[in-house]
Amino acid sequence: MKKIILSLGFCLITALTFAQADFKGQKFGDGVTPGDVKPAAKMEAAMGDKKVADMKIEGKVVDVCKKKGCWMTLEMPNGDPMRVTFKDYAFFMPMDIVGKNVVLDGIAKKQTISVETLRHYAEDAKKSPEEVAKITDPKKELAFEAKGVVILDK
Repeated sequence: MKKIILSLGFCLITALTFAQADFKGQKFGDGVTPGDVKPAAKMEAAMGDKKVADMKIEGKVVDVCKKKGCWMTLEMPNGDPMRVTFKDYAFFMPMDIVGKNVVLDGIAKKQTISVETLRHYAEDAKKSPEEVAKITDPKKELAFEAKGVVILDK
């Protein structure tokens, strides 16, 4: 009897140890495994001196590519949204998720975006030709390449 109780206890502890809460919501790409998720606002601090870091972040969507959902931007504390692209263009986001919270798993980056790319992004966002023409300098920014996304059910 003691062996049965001990075995059941061991099984229960093992099950609880390996059980992981899953993010509830619509999943894209590889999804997001449970783990250390940082707010998007703290991503740069978490990166330290690294230009690239593997991490999970959570944030609020402020814009999505109007053509096919091939990128989105997340709200950042400095008011300058952070661009999120998707690894190998393997998946796209629904275009109606502005204002929703998402969890991302992928690669955080500190990068410089060329004028040509900035203009392309502006065109994708349906900016006017005048607004696109005003883009004349490259821009240093934080970016994220997601291999998995969950649109949270919150």
